[in-house]
Amino acid sequence: MSGLLALLDDVAAIAKLAAASVDDIAAAATKAGTKAAGVVIDDAAVTPKYVHGFSADRELPMIWRIAVGSMRNKLILLLPALLALDHFLPVAITPLLMLGGAYLCFEGAEKVVHALAPHADHVVEQDFDTADPAHLEEEKVAGAIKTDFILSAEIMTIALATIESPSFVMQAITLAVVGALITVAVYGAVALIVKMDDVGLHMAATGRTGAGRALGRGLVQAMPKLMSALSLIGTAAMLWVGGNIVTHGLEVTHLWPWPYETIHHLAEAAATALNMAQGFVAWLVTAFFDGIFGLILGVILIPIATRIIGPAITAITGKKKAAP
Repeated sequence: MSGLLALLDDVAAIAKLAAASVDDIAAAATKAGTKAAGVVIDDAAVTPKYVHGFSADRELPMIWRIAVGSMRNKLILLLPALLALDHFLPVAITPLLMLGGAYLCFEGAEKVVHALAPHADHVVEQDFDTADPAHLEEEKVAGAIKTDFILSAEIMTIALATIESPSFVMQAITLAVVGALITVAVYGAVALIVKMDDVGLHMAATGRTGAGRALGRGLVQAMPKLMSALSLIGTAAMLWVGGNIVTHGLEVTHLWPWPYETIHHLAEAAATALNMAQGFVAWLVTAFFDGIFGLILGVILIPIATRIIGPAITAITGKKKAAP
């Protein structure tokens, strides 16, 4: 009997330890997710533009495929890679993030250039050619997953830096929880956004009250404007997040700290001068100048990527674009 009681006592102690570990993981995941909230919002703003212009029956399948790709990015590719780098080669994380930030700047600048000069680049025109919807869908999904990889890397890196547990297992579990929860939250919100016009159409057609039908019509009329606004916000998000990653990396590595320090001083000066909502003003000024830096860097990278890197990759892989 004494042996059985001792065993039960050990089991109770293990259960208490497990419960404490779950609490620790939940607390760490919440803290890490809060720290990464800014990039999460950018991720949610970027994604809807990839399904804009497709038929309604293809929107949710595309979002599902992007969400699966995002989960694979976070849990299969980034989680083990970041944990290994953090343990064996932590100095490599910042340069890799800077490369990802430069890619975001390039993609954001390419969208801006295409909007200002739609016929300036025949390659861009081929990418947006809707003669083959299946090919266009594949291109859009692949592009969304690539962009998500960069944003996911930033989210997971911020989360990893926030986790204070000395245990490698606790770090891994917490990082996996953060990645999974953020993916579900982001793409769940995106699915609601892109299907809201269908909800409005249903309400307008079957609503039992005049107010309900009017609300449905309002949703239908508002969603194209909202999607256009989200597309604009998504492009801006790529520029300011990419610009911030690069400027911060230049400052951390001491390669060229001037852009980061200058933007930081401008943000502080603006916040002090207005003497109201200082945190928001500092963030707004920082985001604005990070975006300007990201746009300039992206424009510089466009000819390098399209005339040098792109042809080099084509020569190495042997893959060519299909004829228009």
